[in-house]
Amino acid sequence: MDDKSDLIRIAARATRALITDCFAAAGLPQDDAARCAALMTEADLTGADGHGIFRLPQYVRRLQAGGFNKRPNITVTKTAAATALVDGDNGMGHLVMSRAANEAIAIAREAGVSWVGVRRSNHAGPAGLYAEMPAARGLIGFYAAVANANHMAAWGGADLLLGTNPLAIGVPSGGRPLVFDMATSIVAYGTVKKYALRGLTMPEGWFVKPQTGEAITDPNKSGEGILLPMGEYKGSGLALMIGLLAGVLNGAAFGRDVVDFNADDDSETNTGHFIVAVDIARFVPLATFTAEVDRHQRDLRASARLPGVDQIRLPGDRRAECRSERMRDGVPIAAALVAQLDKLAAELKVKRLAER
Repeated sequence: MDDKSDLIRIAARATRALITDCFAAAGLPQDDAARCAALMTEADLTGADGHGIFRLPQYVRRLQAGGFNKRPNITVTKTAAATALVDGDNGMGHLVMSRAANEAIAIAREAGVSWVGVRRSNHAGPAGLYAEMPAARGLIGFYAAVANANHMAAWGGADLLLGTNPLAIGVPSGGRPLVFDMATSIVAYGTVKKYALRGLTMPEGWFVKPQTGEAITDPNKSGEGILLPMGEYKGSGLALMIGLLAGVLNGAAFGRDVVDFNADDDSETNTGHFIVAVDIARFVPLATFTAEVDRHQRDLRASARLPGVDQIRLPGDRRAECRSERMRDGVPIAAALVAQLDKLAAELKVKRLAER
């Protein structure tokens, strides 16, 4: 069992304010700092704990070391009626992907569908953030990216040539959008870093030693192993294809060219992403589609359950539950991370979490 006694509840407004102030102190323009903070806070509120305030010390290190461009000139090149390529100029991924998502939505409104590729970006947080952006506007959203480190191998291989390359799909409904967000590895690497921070033991089946195939359960030794894909060869194949579409197609890094941003604070990562938006109204009226989505959700939730299962859960359920609970009770943050954040606040001469 995961002992949660080391977790401290912090109001989301306080975490968001700290992130904003730290980024501004590290050199980001105030509006950009606030935008990144809003998306990172949304990650924490919706349960993507490895992508929210947890990343703040690392992001600040990269800003200070020159790994991120603090004032990027993000450009959009329209390449056809329904396609565009975004050059992030090595800006923070949250800023680059926000721009790309807005472009995808605008193009899909005009052309019916859009495919926007992204190069020279950076880590942008959880995939679900960006798939939800079109879905919240009545469009279908697809998002995928090349992860910022290679922790996996081709199925049966021992060389780290694949990332945990995420995929997310957002679909509007009569209520909140359905958002499916997955890593192609058996577990997201941010979860592994959280385990290390909190001194937890990993389950067997996450990492194996390349020399022997033995399980690694100490998260501090994860760098010595291979992170296994979800669904065996299926996850490996999906990670490969996402890498080709988000990386190679956009002139972004893939395979041996990927820079491990966990170990390197100053190199440009040239991270690649893509986002697709589909205008539902080009196929059926939006109201008809969302009514049908709701009907099918009711059928699925009311379906017979296997023994021991108390509830059928659908994509986005956990996100919604987390958001409601954490808005009410605060974001759970490990005591070890709070200590790191206090140290960071002191270094940047901003108020600590406890003072907000």
